[in-house]
Amino acid sequence: MKIIRYIDSSGFSGFGRLDEHGKVYKIEGDIFGSYTVSDNLAEVMKVLAPLIHASILCIGLNYRRHAAESKMKLPEFPVLFLKAANSVQNPGDPIYIPRKLPSEKVDYECELAVIIGRKCKNVSRSDALDYVFGYTCANDVSARDWQVNFGGGQWCRGKTFDSFCPLGPHIVTADEIEDPNDLQIKTILNGKTVQDWNTNDMIFDVQSLIEFLSGSTTLLPGTVILTGTPHGVGMASKPPRWLQQGDSVIIEIEKIGQLINPVESEII
Repeated sequence: MKIIRYIDSSGFSGFGRLDEHGKVYKIEGDIFGSYTVSDNLAEVMKVLAPLIHASILCIGLNYRRHAAESKMKLPEFPVLFLKAANSVQNPGDPIYIPRKLPSEKVDYECELAVIIGRKCKNVSRSDALDYVFGYTCANDVSARDWQVNFGGGQWCRGKTFDSFCPLGPHIVTADEIEDPNDLQIKTILNGKTVQDWNTNDMIFDVQSLIEFLSGSTTLLPGTVILTGTPHGVGMASKPPRWLQQGDSVIIEIEKIGQLINPVESEII
């Protein structure tokens, strides 16, 4: 099932099931608890990011070829950093290039996002997928100058500016994706494919990430896990390829769909 979050003409926001004909049926109840799909059609004025106010746990350097292009050793454990809720952006809304804290090195990163469906802690690898509600597309937008040079050795400043985590356009429930570790994933920048690989290149697969992240740590329903990006990022291109005002970025993942965002400069 595909689930979208939407807003209608009255300002009401809710969840709905997207069918194969593009119709959306209202969902009643809690998608992470008890819910039903009604027979009532939703009036969709705008599609929103599927989750807000979520914990966003991000894994860096998790594809072998990306580690190679970054000239870094394969990590012994998953490299964890966080994005704040303010970084979430809707499908179709702009990625803003920071201007108050200016960045000239804003990068794209296509990523598979895993959404936890029920409370979990100390989950075994063999049981990990039982806790997944679904999957969506993510763009781990990164200001590389703030990430590498100006952030005091921490990645979060360069990763968590407003709009730096587009999500969507919908959640595909876990029952529709048998193996999240074998999906084609790509970034298309201004009509040109710049990343095109497969999640089977991940150093730590989805099950391993859930086992690691839930270790001595409670993951609540709605937690989003960004699983890393394949090679082809702008930072590693020759010459480097940074996002510019007027660009269009598409994140495409097999069996999920396309997440599309324009790029604009922050107005201050």
